[in-house]
Amino acid sequence: MLSPLAKHLQGRNIILASASPRRRELLGGLGVEFAVGAVCNYNETYPPSLAYEKIPEYIAEQKALHYFGELKKEDILITSDTIVAVDSHILGKPHNRQEAKEMLSELSGRRHTVITGLCLKSSEKKITFSDTAQVLFDTISEDEMNYYIDNFSPYDKAGGYAVQEWIGLACIKEIRGSVYTVMGLPVNRLYRELISF
Repeated sequence: MLSPLAKHLQGRNIILASASPRRRELLGGLGVEFAVGAVCNYNETYPPSLAYEKIPEYIAEQKALHYFGELKKEDILITSDTIVAVDSHILGKPHNRQEAKEMLSELSGRRHTVITGLCLKSSEKKITFSDTAQVLFDTISEDEMNYYIDNFSPYDKAGGYAVQEWIGLACIKEIRGSVYTVMGLPVNRLYRELISF
């Protein structure tokens, strides 16, 4: 039996342009078939004057505009971007152990903002939107930081952590908003937007 979304999207080809296994898992959880498209080579830059709240939407839209290949009439392309910000300071992906530790230190005992932006694009229309969550970490000890960095992979994650990994389970005290937004795909909002697309 098809899910309500799969019924609605019959005859459409969903293309997720993302290298993230978490996004693939979450989209699959909506009960729709989709293809994984080539990730575009957009270098994720944005105008310096852009408010940080708008950055994920801007980058998601740029990824859609720079997508390889022409979309057919039945295609719906999904692109996305997630940022982590403490106050208005954006934490990217750490390049090394020291940067990962600095990011976790900055997040320790503080509330931060996670924003995931998405762009849905077909040959005929395009919509861009975002969802925001607030995450509060307990104080993270040096031993806890070292354990996480040594045993998991913080280097491909905005802010140097994944909510579903050990550090999220052990050290996140509170989330205001959707945990899926923190994981990189606000599936409730995406579901509603695809139903009405």
